[in-house]
Amino acid sequence: MVGKLARRPTRSIYLCLALASLALHLSLVFFCLTVLQTACVFPPTTTSSSALLQRAASHNTKLSSSASQEGTTNLSGTDRKLVGEAKVRGPSKLKELFSHPLYNLPHAELHEDDWLLTLKPEEEKSEKIQESHVESNWESASAANGYDKITWTRDADTHPPWLRFHLGITRWQLYDRRDPSLEQVMQYLATERILGAVQKSGGTQLKLIISFPNYGQALLKPMKQPRDAQTDFNLFYFSDFERHNAEIAAFHLDRVLGFNRIPPVVGRLINVTTEIREITTDRKLSRTFFTSPAGNVCFYGQCDYYCSTEHPLCGRPHALEVSLAAFLPDLDLASRRSWRSPWRRSYSRTKLAQWEKDPDYCDTVKQTPPYDRGTRLVDVIDMAVLDFLMSNMDRHHYETFEKFGNETFLLHLDNGRAFGRHSIDEPTILAPLKQCCRIRHSTLLRLRLLSQPSFRLSDVLRESLSQDPLSAVTPLLSESHLSALDRRLDTVLKSVQECQNKHHDMVYNDLENTPQMSEWEAL
Repeated sequence: MVGKLARRPTRSIYLCLALASLALHLSLVFFCLTVLQTACVFPPTTTSSSALLQRAASHNTKLSSSASQEGTTNLSGTDRKLVGEAKVRGPSKLKELFSHPLYNLPHAELHEDDWLLTLKPEEEKSEKIQESHVESNWESASAANGYDKITWTRDADTHPPWLRFHLGITRWQLYDRRDPSLEQVMQYLATERILGAVQKSGGTQLKLIISFPNYGQALLKPMKQPRDAQTDFNLFYFSDFERHNAEIAAFHLDRVLGFNRIPPVVGRLINVTTEIREITTDRKLSRTFFTSPAGNVCFYGQCDYYCSTEHPLCGRPHALEVSLAAFLPDLDLASRRSWRSPWRRSYSRTKLAQWEKDPDYCDTVKQTPPYDRGTRLVDVIDMAVLDFLMSNMDRHHYETFEKFGNETFLLHLDNGRAFGRHSIDEPTILAPLKQCCRIRHSTLLRLRLLSQPSFRLSDVLRESLSQDPLSAVTPLLSESHLSALDRRLDTVLKSVQECQNKHHDMVYNDLENTPQMSEWEAL
């Protein structure tokens, strides 16, 4: 009996040691699984809208409290992030793409008339200043209203980024991708202090004009729906929401395609209270602000569509995602002409446009100025390719700078209704290409280059979008939208091939006498 009693503590000790060992092994296994999950499991390609909103709300709440503690109007670290600082794993496909000769084609020498704006001669400028005698008083009044004192000279280093962008516009492109001013104006849009906000007149949906202390301006489009929300299939294209992320993605896509015809656009988190409501001088806009039952600050403005309490634009509770597009030069300095697109839709629920009924419609267009000569027709087809890739059906007009007449590029403005659907394609957007069987040679070669695995369109656009400040919150385009780009690009190239099987002269050769031409024939 004594022996049995003596052995019981020993058994208890062994039992305890065994349980401790088992617990230790389970802890190690749990730790290993945790590490492996963190290191090896990739994030999902799509996120539910509620998860995105919760993530954005949590992120924005921290940003808002941080901003108020610092006493600054800038909301976030993402806004302060330098454009182009995004980390890329492995070699940069975007950098390699932009290093390709097709993206560095030699340009004809620019003459004085090929620049949209030029600086006035110093003598003329001095005479006007002497005649006015109000320069110092004007500067004081500007400073009192929150604007910076003007100290600009003919030295480019004194020019604000928006002015450098304006002075870089030429007859053939809105900006030079290699010009440092492009990155500077994007950084400027993402970080500059907002001084004023008023509603832009005209248009079907709410847009704001944002003013900065150095007299720069930007066009603001607010976030109206989650990024992963697809447009209802039963909704007509002219009744669709405008999307802030579509404006951003359109700028990047236009640049990746080598067009350079969309003004720089960046995403930004703003405080709807301190950066709109408290500084606006627009009484009509200020009367539409309210606090929702959830405690979010909202507004809706005044416009033809979706400007009502049923379609509010709300912060979380103050922070709101927006797109900011650089303004073009004032119309008094650089007037623009608006052209009705030959392939404009009827904007009717029952009627079809002429081009939808007449298969030979392009023959008529080719005989109509300004499409009967020059590059205007292939410019419209470039625009159609861009619109098809991003599924934009709302291209009713386009604009050109009046100074350059018919010999200039087209402005690809107002792209908010793009990227609405990724699951289906709209073949009618490609009508200009299919009906005219015409395409610019440099455009065709770039499209073929972007179809290759080393420069896949979805990959380079994903990398380009990752440089936008809002990409720190969540991707600007879902993987479904990015995959749709590759599918649509393949459709464009097949349409070109079908045309080439019928017409031997479909390519408009803008690469004559280019040294590398023989090297690109393989494309």
